[in-house]
Amino acid sequence: MKTKDIREMSTEELNKKIEEYKEELFNLRFSQATGNLEKPSRIKELRKLVAKMKTIIRERELND
Repeated sequence: MKTKDIREMSTEELNKKIEEYKEELFNLRFSQATGNLEKPSRIKELRKLVAKMKTIIRERELND
């Protein structure tokens, strides 16, 4: 997901996506601990997406 796409989403949508991604991250970490993780790069990708979304939410808070 590109930054442009994230900026077009509402804050409520972003918060929902963050929760979904955090849940997926939890499951991926669990899979990694058990040794069943197929795509380790997905963890890094999700962490960066969550950080981007939180940054954009914070920018909106500061601009209001």
